[in-house]
Amino acid sequence: MTMASTLRPTGRDRTPDSHAFPTRPYDLVKEFTLALVAMLVLTIALAAVFSSPDEKPISLVGWAAAAPNDVVATATGELAGTTTSAGYGAPYNDAGPGQTLGPLALQRWAGVTIPVDPAQDLVLAPLRRSADPTTAAALDTWAAAPPEQRTAWSTAYSDALTAAPDGDPAGVAPGDYGPVPVIASSFLALARTGGLEGALDPSGTFYGGDATRGLLLLADGAYLEDQARARSLGGDQWGMMNETGNYPGQPWMWLYTFWYQVPPFATSENADAQVWGLMMLLTLGLVLVPFIPGVRSIPRWVPVHRLIWRDWYRRH
Repeated sequence: MTMASTLRPTGRDRTPDSHAFPTRPYDLVKEFTLALVAMLVLTIALAAVFSSPDEKPISLVGWAAAAPNDVVATATGELAGTTTSAGYGAPYNDAGPGQTLGPLALQRWAGVTIPVDPAQDLVLAPLRRSADPTTAAALDTWAAAPPEQRTAWSTAYSDALTAAPDGDPAGVAPGDYGPVPVIASSFLALARTGGLEGALDPSGTFYGGDATRGLLLLADGAYLEDQARARSLGGDQWGMMNETGNYPGQPWMWLYTFWYQVPPFATSENADAQVWGLMMLLTLGLVLVPFIPGVRSIPRWVPVHRLIWRDWYRRH
């Protein structure tokens, strides 16, 4: 004989009543929409008040159109070996000691990993790839001359450009400049065509992917710095702009660039190495915060968390 029985849940087995604890209605979609709109309005307002320039990249052809005299002067400086890149040091050449951090010659440690001869790689080689007969003859004259003669020609022409009104090559006084005026004017013509970018690339193709030499050439001139300072972006002007290249970009680097504005870094020849060393030290300190006596106790001394979680602390 089979007996069946119906089991009834006891009070102990029943599901707790939904009103056994306090509840309140919450519309997640509404809260999300309000937060999104508020952040959008705040972002637009702050961008309007605290906006930063978002300039188009400066190209070599744009440089030649806006400041042709500077292009000629820069090409002459590359031939004379008086530009910044010519005396920069590693990783481009051995012409300078580079950045040091105390007794540590940091810039020399890696050596010359991107060899660049400013006169040859930034001026002569690009012209050689697309030289007309007049330019080719000037390049042959330059190549056949001894180093001392090349330096004398380029230095004399550089000085003459400096003395000319507005640095205009047309206003240069007569002198013994050898083939330098022809080389410099041909260089300007190549830059104006838009072919200089491709000619500067190590691959030698028009659509190159290595902009190192082009950036070095542009930085050797005065035009790039003039444009930066006009927008308060000089190293001592505290300026900042939107990044046009690789992420994350300049706005995220404010803590790094901040140190360049204050002594002793603002006037130091080794500011790059010193700021790097300071940032490494600060990063290490941040990592070791839980282990540094005193620093790890700051949350107890400055109980900001109690203000944020004041409702919980009021109840408990």
